[in-house]
Amino acid sequence: MPRSVNHVASRAKRKRILKLTRGYFGARRNVWTVAKNTWEKGLQYAYRDRKTKKRNFRSLWIQRINAAARMEGMSYSQFMGALHKSGVAINRKVLADLAMNHPEAFKAIVKKAAKAK
Repeated sequence: MPRSVNHVASRAKRKRILKLTRGYFGARRNVWTVAKNTWEKGLQYAYRDRKTKKRNFRSLWIQRINAAARMEGMSYSQFMGALHKSGVAINRKVLADLAMNHPEAFKAIVKKAAKAK
C-alpha cells in the first residue's frame, strides 16, 4: 500500500508560518527552516518579555512614587511604611498615576499616611 501524505495540510502549515514571518530580514522571511526557527524564538521572547514588562513597570511606578513622596518630605520606604500602618490599601500603579496626574490627591494621601506615622 502506498504511503499517504497530506500535502495540502503540510503546505498550509508552511504558508501560515511564512505569512507570520513576512516582515523579517533576509532568509528569515522566506526560507522554511530559518523562518520557522525565528518565529519559534520570537514566541519565546514574547513570553519572557511579558514577564519583564511587569517588572519594568513596577520599577517605574516606584521611581515616580519616590520622586513625588520626596517632594512632600518623605522617602519612598517611609511613605510606604506609613501607608501600610495607616491601613490605606492602594497599589503602586494607582499611586504612581496619582503622583503624576493628580498631585493634590497624592498630597492628601501623604498627609493621611504621615498622621499614622
